[in-house]
Amino acid sequence: MKNTDLAEQIAKEIGISHGQAADQLDEVISSILKSLKKGRSASLPGLGRFRRDINGALRFTRTNPRDAHGAR
Repeated sequence: MKNTDLAEQIAKEIGISHGQAADQLDEVISSILKSLKKGRSASLPGLGRFRRDINGALRFTRTNPRDAHGAR
């Protein structure tokens, strides 16, 4: 999925303009990249976490659905 597709979906879901959704998406991506450049991880609640491994490669670890909703 491309950023424009994702922005369009966000716009439809929350009832904002495509431009507003694209701006918000750009802010989130920029924030994630800034954290990674500083050597920190970046979490997306309910989805997972971006981090750099020891070789500097970007990794994404999914959140366990049981962890996100509480184990039963």
